[in-house]
Amino acid sequence: LYDLIVESLGVEKAKELCLASNQPAPTTVRINPIKTTREAMLKLWSPQYEVSPCKFAMYGITFHKKINFFSLSEFKEGLFEIQDEGSQLLADLMEIEPGQHVLDYCAGSGGKTLAFAHRMKNSGQIYLHDIRRYILLQGRKRLRRAGIQNTQFVEAEDPKLKKMKKRMDWILVDAPCTGTGTMRRNPDMKWKFTEETLPRLVGQQRMIFEKALSFLRPGGCIVYGTCSILRAENEAQVEHFVKTYNLEVEGEPFQSMPTPGGMDGFFGVRFRMN
Repeated sequence: LYDLIVESLGVEKAKELCLASNQPAPTTVRINPIKTTREAMLKLWSPQYEVSPCKFAMYGITFHKKINFFSLSEFKEGLFEIQDEGSQLLADLMEIEPGQHVLDYCAGSGGKTLAFAHRMKNSGQIYLHDIRRYILLQGRKRLRRAGIQNTQFVEAEDPKLKKMKKRMDWILVDAPCTGTGTMRRNPDMKWKFTEETLPRLVGQQRMIFEKALSFLRPGGCIVYGTCSILRAENEAQVEHFVKTYNLEVEGEPFQSMPTPGGMDGFFGVRFRMN
């Protein structure tokens, strides 16, 4: 694994990454702009907790000491969700608008949808798709708590999928990956990594992206994201997608690296279909 990190980043940056990945990760939340503002939450929390606004994510707040968030009335009211600053910035690549059709293809429990759904002002439709039914059920609860109503949940064999082909304005593929950008949150990951891990995941990412792409309308945008810092899962995949499909990269790719007290490592790029 270390050799792959060096290959992707060079020796010095690889050392920095490994040192940062051995330190505790910060605790960051994203406020829900449908229900509150960052200023209001900072005013509420500052007398009780050590908090500061995130430097880059406009809805992010960092807690400098961990607390039990799930017991807070603000959490139960859907005023915020726990989400790393890098993850929030990756979701910002989804510049969706009210009235559009949006597909979160590897939605999980809806973390990224929760971060971009407010842009639609409960108009248009967001489809959350995942092959794991149980995790979509968690997403249903989270979205209800956040006050997001314009969603549909689509399971793997749902007949609805056929009608959605070539109709989506925006698609997010938050692909399964090595998680090398979040090792400090999952320290056991580095012991589970084997020689076949990366080739298997690269193949999965390509297969998932191709399936997701079949739902995009001409002129629509698809965002590919990982929580990896490895070139094989990021830049090399972008090269493959551009060469294989009728896509062009739009804007600058997003890349964050784990730093002490800072955000985790994420990569994201937005493509437009010609």
